[in-house]
Amino acid sequence: MDPTPDPRSVLVVYRPAAGRYRAQFRAVVDAASDLGVRTVVLLPDGWRAPAEATGLPHYHADLEDTASVRAAVDRVVRDHRVERIFPLFEGDVLPAARCRRDHGIPGLTPDQALNFRDKNVMHRRAQELGIRVARSARPDTIGAVAEFARDVGYPLVVKPYAGWACGNTYRVDSRAQLDEVWREMGDDRYEYRVEEFVSGTEHHVDSLMQDGEIVFEQLSRYTYSVLEYADEPGGTISRKHAVSAGEQRVLDLNAVVLRGFGMRTGVAHAEFFLGDDGEVVFGEVGARAGGGSIVPAIEAGRGINLAGEWCRLELDASHRPAARVGPEIGTEYLGSDRYGRITGITGREELMALDRVLDADVWKAVGDVLAPPTRSNDVLGWYVCEGTDFEDVRARFKTVRDAFRVQTERG
Repeated sequence: MDPTPDPRSVLVVYRPAAGRYRAQFRAVVDAASDLGVRTVVLLPDGWRAPAEATGLPHYHADLEDTASVRAAVDRVVRDHRVERIFPLFEGDVLPAARCRRDHGIPGLTPDQALNFRDKNVMHRRAQELGIRVARSARPDTIGAVAEFARDVGYPLVVKPYAGWACGNTYRVDSRAQLDEVWREMGDDRYEYRVEEFVSGTEHHVDSLMQDGEIVFEQLSRYTYSVLEYADEPGGTISRKHAVSAGEQRVLDLNAVVLRGFGMRTGVAHAEFFLGDDGEVVFGEVGARAGGGSIVPAIEAGRGINLAGEWCRLELDASHRPAARVGPEIGTEYLGSDRYGRITGITGREELMALDRVLDADVWKAVGDVLAPPTRSNDVLGWYVCEGTDFEDVRARFKTVRDAFRVQTERG
């Protein structure tokens, strides 16, 4: 009798510590299961399989070490017929691409993945495609950065060339601040790049591609500048209706970027600046679903989970996302300037009872301890609401924000 053939499998690189990936992970597992494909999980060393991975084959690796990841995937493919690899976290995109190359698995190659991970490569490739980017310089010496500042003027932006989520990103407004940031970078300055500060409204496009064609896209606009985040939690609002000529230009350039960077089938989150003159400047792009509460906002408003749809598009050539249009959708973090032990906090059910709130998640509960806020208010959760247009949604943000209460032992 012939042995039972190994079932089709996909591999998900999953970091359970970041709770925002849980719904994405479940969506991939469900999509694969619907198509008769098993999910195998690659977890960080030291992690037991979380509840959402119960019953699934799982392996471990040091996810910060590409050699460890590749060795683990070698073991996975010896045991399973892996057809696709899904990295949910930005930092796993390039190692996953190297594993695809090792085993001839379709998807982004390392050369293509670098377009989405290395901002030096990313901006150079965008320029080759005829897209404007911020002027930049390498921080080889503090003199080189000071000279760049004389050419383009302050403020400057100093950021890791392969970072994510604005981690270790600095806005520098003067030579004195430059000296301070230089000391903080220390011997790691080779990991950074310096850019001119670009003014304008910041937009993002969340896209799904299949066989080189965009099959879903949502343009959204941030309600704040990431580098001017100070007075309110970060929010973003969709721009599906009454799109301006400049916003349409953002959508057009997003397609140029994704195709020019080599994506055939996948999910992407790209950011652009739109100036008052209508000119668009490319910011950056990741080959993964948007961070924060962007994925649940799109799911609540459009009816699709980006990670699950990515899986379906990879495994089923006939699949097309069945996304609805609906009203404008916005999402914002929940924050508080309170600190100390929580004695009372508005819960998810109370937020969901507010007019036109579609979804919410509160990460803290009575008894938890909040550290003193630092650069911005502590992020305590998120919510999604709908409205007729950008300003209506933004007004609803204030209503929800005013209804969210946190009480601590400090008052």
